Amino acid sequence: MKNICTRCNTDFVIDDWDQSFYLKMKVSNPTECPDCRFMCRAMWRNETTLYSRTCNLCQKNIISMYNPKLPYIVYCHGCFYSEKWDPASFAIDYDFDKSFFSQLQELLLKTPKISTYLTRGDGDNVNSEYVNMASGCKNSYLVFNTSLVEECMYSRGLRGVKNSSDLYFAVNTDRSYDSINVQNSSGIFWSQNVVNCIDSYFIFNGSNLINCFGCVNLRNKSYCWFNEQLTKEKYEERLKNVLGSYKLLSIEKEKFEEFKKKFPHRESNNIKTIDSTGDYLSECKSVKDSFEITKSEDCRYLFASKEIKDSLGTIGYGAKAEQLLECVATGHSSHVIGTYGAEGCQNILLSCYVGNCQNCIGCDAIRNKKYCILNKQYSKEEYEKIQSHIIQELTDLGVYGLMLPPELSPFGYNETIGVDNMPLTKEEALNRSFKWQDDIQKTIGMGSLNLNDIPDTIFDISETILKEVLTCIDCDRNYKITEQEFFFYKKMNIPIPRKCFFCRHHDRILKRGPYKFWNRTCTLCNKDIVTNYAPERPEIVYCEDCYKKEVL
Repeated sequence: MKNICTRCNTDFVIDDWDQSFYLKMKVSNPTECPDCRFMCRAMWRNETTLYSRTCNLCQKNIISMYNPKLPYIVYCHGCFYSEKWDPASFAIDYDFDKSFFSQLQELLLKTPKISTYLTRGDGDNVNSEYVNMASGCKNSYLVFNTSLVEECMYSRGLRGVKNSSDLYFAVNTDRSYDSINVQNSSGIFWSQNVVNCIDSYFIFNGSNLINCFGCVNLRNKSYCWFNEQLTKEKYEERLKNVLGSYKLLSIEKEKFEEFKKKFPHRESNNIKTIDSTGDYLSECKSVKDSFEITKSEDCRYLFASKEIKDSLGTIGYGAKAEQLLECVATGHSSHVIGTYGAEGCQNILLSCYVGNCQNCIGCDAIRNKKYCILNKQYSKEEYEKIQSHIIQELTDLGVYGLMLPPELSPFGYNETIGVDNMPLTKEEALNRSFKWQDDIQKTIGMGSLNLNDIPDTIFDISETILKEVLTCIDCDRNYKITEQEFFFYKKMNIPIPRKCFFCRHHDRILKRGPYKFWNRTCTLCNKDIVTNYAPERPEIVYCEDCYKKEVL
C-alpha cells in the first residue's frame, strides 16, 4: 500500500507485515514515512547534549539533559526518587472539551523531570554523574546508551565493558580505545568490526586475532602487520617504534585508511542473523530495516535496542520487551505506544518516564500506578470511558499509533541523536515542525595551550596538562583532559587527542556508516544486495556468500 508522508511529502509503503502489526496493536496506519517517524522519535532522545544547572528541589549543582533556560522543573536523581514530592500532585482532570495534546502539554510543563535518564534495570550508577541513558555504570564519564560498564569514558552503546574509552557499540570488551563494533575482545585500538581479538591495532573486519596491526579481513592470525606475517620479535620491534606517538600513529592511520580500500567489504556487519535486514545486527531473527540490534526477533525499524520482540519503531533500551510501537527508552514492558521512557509497564499510551505502571495514558513521572490519565487515578470504568474518547480523537487526527508529537519535546533536533543519524539543517528541521536549540552550552576561545606545543609522545606529557584548556582542531570547542583520562592514556600508551569528544564521536559515526540502506549489486557476482554503502561510494562491496568464499 503506497502512501504520502504528511510531514515530508515523500512516498512510502506499508506492506503486509506492517499492516498485520498495526492491526494487532489496534492502531491506525501511519501517516508519516519511516524516516520522519525516526526523526520524531529522535526528538525525544537527547543523549550527549548536557548542561550544568541546579536541582530545583535541593539546589545542588547537577548535570542535566535539559537546557536551564527551558521552563522545566528538574530534579537530581536523589530528589526525583525521594518521598519529598508526589507526581500525582500535578495531576490534571481530563477535560472532554479540550484536545488531549493540549492537556498533556500542560502536564509535561509542570511535572518535574529527572536530570538525566536513568534506567534501573541493570542497577544504579556509581560515581558516574556525567552519563545519560545509562544504568549499572561505575566510575565512568560521558558514556551514553550504556549499561554494566566500569572505568569507561567518552563512549556510546556499551554493555559489559571495562577500562575503555572512545568506543561506539561494544559488548564484553576491555582495555580498548577509539573503536567501533567490538565484541568479546580485549586491547583493541583504532579498529572496527572486531570479534574475539586481543591486543591489536587498526583492525578492520577481523576475528580471532592476537597481536596484529593494520590488518583487514584476517581470521585466526597472530603477529601480522598490514596482513604480512612477521615473527614475534619483528612485530614487537615495529609496534614499539610507533605506539604513543601522535605523529607516527597519524601516519599509520592514513596508511590504514588507504589499505582498507583494496579489500572487499561485507554488505553488512550482521552476525548470526536469520531473515533480517539492516546493519550491526547480532543474533537476530526476522528483524527488518534496523540498526545496532542485539538478540531480537520479529521487529522492524529499530535503532540501538536490545532483546526485544514483536515491535516496530523503537530507539534504545528494549530489554525483554514486546509489542512496543513508536517508543523511546522503553524496556521490560509490553504493549506500549508512542511513549518516552517506560520500564516494567503494560498497556501504556503517550506517556513519559513511567515505571511499574499498567493501563495509563498521558502520564509523566508516575510509579506503581494503574488506570491513570494525566497523572490522575480513575476507576477502571471511568478510565475506559476516557480512553475510548482519547483514542477516537487521535484516530480522527490520523496520529493514533505515532510517537508523542515533536512539538511537545523539550529538545531541539540538534541536541538529539537525530543530528547524528539523519542530519537536518535548522531550516529543514523547522520546516518539519521540529524545534532547534540555538543556545547549547560550550566554551570557545578560552584555550590556554597551543596543540602544537603538546609533546608528541604521551610519556613526555606531565600532569600539568590537567590544568590546561585545549582547543579542538576541527570545531574550536575548548575541552580539558581529566585525571582519569590522562592516566588511561599513560597506561595504554595512547597520545593525547587533538579533538574534542564531540568531534571524535562524529568521526566514529562517519566510519560506522549511515542509518540508511540502499539497493546495489555485489561487486563480484552482481547479486542484488541491501547495504548502507551508497552505490556511488568507492568501496568494494560483496554479498555475504562472496565475502565468505574469499575471506573465510
